[in-house]
Amino acid sequence: MTLDIADLAQLDRAHIIHPYLPGSATERVVMISGSGCRLTDSQGRGYLDATGGLWLAQVGHGRTELADVAHAQMAKLEYFTSFWEFSNERAIELATRLASLAPAPLSHVYFTSGGSEGNEAAIKMARYYHHRRGESSRTWILARSKAYHGIGYGGGSATGFPLYHEGFAPMMPHVSHLTPPWPYRTELYGDQPLSPEQVTDFLIRELEERIAEIGPGNIAAMIGEPIMGVGGMLVPPADYWPRVREVLDRHGILLIFDEVVTAYGRVGEWFAAQYFGVTPDIIVTAKGITSGYVPLGALLVGDHVAEVLLRDHGFPMGYTYNGHPVATAVATANLDLIEREGLLARATGLGAFLHAELEAQLGELPVVGEIRSVGMMLAVELVRDRATRAPLPLHPERMPHDVIRRETGVIVRDSAHSLVLSPPLIMTEAEAREVATALRGVLERTEPTGEIRAA
Repeated sequence: MTLDIADLAQLDRAHIIHPYLPGSATERVVMISGSGCRLTDSQGRGYLDATGGLWLAQVGHGRTELADVAHAQMAKLEYFTSFWEFSNERAIELATRLASLAPAPLSHVYFTSGGSEGNEAAIKMARYYHHRRGESSRTWILARSKAYHGIGYGGGSATGFPLYHEGFAPMMPHVSHLTPPWPYRTELYGDQPLSPEQVTDFLIRELEERIAEIGPGNIAAMIGEPIMGVGGMLVPPADYWPRVREVLDRHGILLIFDEVVTAYGRVGEWFAAQYFGVTPDIIVTAKGITSGYVPLGALLVGDHVAEVLLRDHGFPMGYTYNGHPVATAVATANLDLIEREGLLARATGLGAFLHAELEAQLGELPVVGEIRSVGMMLAVELVRDRATRAPLPLHPERMPHDVIRRETGVIVRDSAHSLVLSPPLIMTEAEAREVATALRGVLERTEPTGEIRAA
């Protein structure tokens, strides 16, 4: 079946259910090709991708090296199950590579097809680990408001946005949400502004009190994004994760890092765990592991956890595509590219450059409250009033990120009253300046009411 380019948008409207898109929306942007940080749609219009798709295009679009690897592996062995005693060389190769990159002692790997599957598996692992050790009462999961952990019922219940629960209830029981680390939003912690260290003090007190309230012997794990992506690229104080780890250790509670967004160079390290100097018990990864070329996820599991899971009949859950040979072959080639092209260091250097450009072009605008970043994760928080830090009202029919895309061709993402950037790690300095200029062109016309004046 060959489709006419002119009919694509109409056929899309007729047949595809898009996440978060109401049926009344008629606009479609049908992407046809990509190269580097650039995309082209079915109308021939070009775009600069400052989102990396959904946080994942580490090595950029159109890398024929990865397409060639996929083709070669499909011709050799496209698929066989990894259940029971079966395996394949590509999965073994990738697992060995991941174990060498991960913080010790996370040397065991459990493959999935993506982040949502990964968080489901991690929550089950945590509960099953305690069950196997004779502590079946440990069923509670600690999470945080403004967290995003995918769309399954386990990860979705841990997600801290009411929007993702409405209409899907009842959610999974025994999940408790804590206050997020968001130093800019001082109102979360009381009437008086707090230093970053005082914010951590507040959050650790809350954590201790919640553990005492639920009972430490009833809690399996705490799950958290090292940096909260969908929540608005929220960067915790430097002492937050080390102090959380100490509290959890004291009470025998596992720590799950949801690194679906932050792993594989995004923050300038292979894993954000290394950036924060903390070793969790389980790391959930996906997205950047293949730069989005093939769906794949991988849990990195501490040896002490794996030893318990592997007893008797083993860990009793699996996905059809566990250890898919084509996906794992592409992932290994993708990690080779990240390493060979020095993209971890590039994420740190170019991220700092882009942050400086944003500060120079946007820092004095009345609607810009804060610009924050770690590596190639950046956010511009929008406010109605810089003094009070009141969030900028947003108008669904004319959102800043939509206006930026339509007027400039630069694709950014709106998230929790922030414009969030997560470009491919190969972005050039000229492209970074282009992003900052595009944001300025719209935000300097944005009123405190949220209205955007015509260009």
